[in-house]
Amino acid sequence: MLQSSHDNVTCNAMTVDVEDYFQVSAFERHIDRADWESLACRIEGNMQRILALFDRHKIKATFFVLGWMAERYPAMIRSLHDNGHEVASHGYEHVRVVNQTPREFREDVERTRMLLEDTIGAPVIGYRAASYSIGRNNLWALDELEETGHLYSSSIYPIRHDSYGMPEAPRFAFRHRDGAGLLEIPVTTVEIAGKNYPCGGGGYFRLLPYAVSRWAINRVNQHDGQSAIFYFHPWEIDPRQPRQQGIGIKTRLRHYLNLSRMEPRLARLLKDFHWDRVDRIFLAREDRPQ
Repeated sequence: MLQSSHDNVTCNAMTVDVEDYFQVSAFERHIDRADWESLACRIEGNMQRILALFDRHKIKATFFVLGWMAERYPAMIRSLHDNGHEVASHGYEHVRVVNQTPREFREDVERTRMLLEDTIGAPVIGYRAASYSIGRNNLWALDELEETGHLYSSSIYPIRHDSYGMPEAPRFAFRHRDGAGLLEIPVTTVEIAGKNYPCGGGGYFRLLPYAVSRWAINRVNQHDGQSAIFYFHPWEIDPRQPRQQGIGIKTRLRHYLNLSRMEPRLARLLKDFHWDRVDRIFLAREDRPQ
C-alpha cells in the first residue's frame, strides 16, 4: 500500500489536465484548431479558483499541461512549479495519439517537454495522452516516451468506452514491456463482479452521486491497498463557459452536465481523502531527477 508519511493512511494522486473548453476532443469536429486564437480563453480564472481550492486544503497536485497553454500563459505555468505542484506534459495541442504516426508523436512530445522545461526551469518527467488515447494498438507510444526522457505516463484507462479504453490493461501502475519499460499509471477503476468501472474523475464524477465516488475510492484504498489517481479539467468548474451549438445530445450531456456542482464536490473529495503529486506517490526517490 502507498501511504502518506505522517499519518499512515493511503495517499492518492490528484491531477488536472490543463486545457480549455474549446480544446476537448469531443469538440474536434465543431471547433477548428485554427480558430483557437480567436476564442475567449477562460483558463486563467479557472486555474486561480483551482489553486485557491488546493491551497485551502493544503494539497499539491500534478498538472498535465498543453504546450499550447504554456506558450501563451508562461507565468501561470511557472506559478504551478513555484508553488510546489508538479508540471507534466499533456502534448502540444491535444491531438489524440491514435491520430499520430510514431514520428509525429515523438516530435510532439519532444517539443512539449522542451517548452515546459524552458518555462519552469526544471525537468518534466510525466505525460498524459489526450483523451487517454494510448491503448492496445499503439503501445509503441510508451517506448517513444521512455526514449524521449519521460519517466512515467498516465495515458491508459482500463475500461470499455466508445472513444477510448483498454479494459484488459492492469488496473494499477505497471511497467511496460514485461516490467522493463516506462511506468504507466492508469486512471483508477473499481472492480465489481469482474468488470472495471471508472472512478477516477471526469464526467463520471459529475454524473454519479458523490457517494459513489467516495465509496469506490475507499474500496481501492482499503480493499485493493492501492493509491487512486484522479483527474479533472479546469473547464469542469466553469458553468459560465460559452456553449457550443450543433453538438449531439450525448456530447452535450457529457460536457455540460453538473458543471455547477463540480467545485463543491471537489472540495468534499479533497477533504475526505489524502492527496499529493503523481511523482511523489508513484516514483521511487532514486528514479526522480535531483
